[in-house]
Amino acid sequence: MATARRPRQLDDLITIGQGRVRTAPLDVTDDAQALAAVEQTIAEFGRIDVLVNNAGHGSVGAVEELDLAELRALMDVMFFGAVAVTKAALPHMRAQRSGAIVQLSSMGGQLSMPGFGAYCSAKFALEGLSEALAAEVAPFGVRVLIVEPGAFRTEFGGHRMHRSRIIEDYAVSTASTRAAVDAMDGAQPGDPVKAARAILEALGSTEPPLRLALGNDAVDHLTAHHELLRAELARWEKLSRSTDLD
Repeated sequence: MATARRPRQLDDLITIGQGRVRTAPLDVTDDAQALAAVEQTIAEFGRIDVLVNNAGHGSVGAVEELDLAELRALMDVMFFGAVAVTKAALPHMRAQRSGAIVQLSSMGGQLSMPGFGAYCSAKFALEGLSEALAAEVAPFGVRVLIVEPGAFRTEFGGHRMHRSRIIEDYAVSTASTRAAVDAMDGAQPGDPVKAARAILEALGSTEPPLRLALGNDAVDHLTAHHELLRAELARWEKLSRSTDLD
């Protein structure tokens, strides 16, 4: 079952699927539509084996440059929308004692950078919730896979990337991010087809990971970030440990 706010956008997928693909309208910010899409899936297929939460778009701008209404709208889609669809599917997965939930996060779900505060905040929230969810549903045979892609050849850096108003003072910290976003459109190193195959391979594993980084850039950036975190923790360990009651 493929979903979109405008299902006509999925006509090519229906053709490629040769009768195996069904579509349903879904605006993830509409709780009723989330429930309806799940119920339609159950009615047509009898069960849900894998749920993939992939709705969202990019956003670039310093925190002060962000419009709060736009930030709330982004969180509604990328965090609360994913939660709504997940909650709609969970009763069925729990009842059938099987299933997998794939949360499309980002390497930005573990690390943030100037200009990506809004986007990364949504991904951080999704990962925090999903890590707890994974432990909660494991006893029912339901798995959670958090996918953390780097830059893949999609429309992420193109017209779907929201750009906040510019405050000139922040050019010193975010101009390079804005320039990189503009430059990467159509030049991303990641292959979406290979990403899909990697996700399927992970789902088919007898010991699947909780998190799956995709792309050399994601692995390199996450490795460097973890090393920085470990170094900072070690540097301040004595002070950190000094705060318990005597």
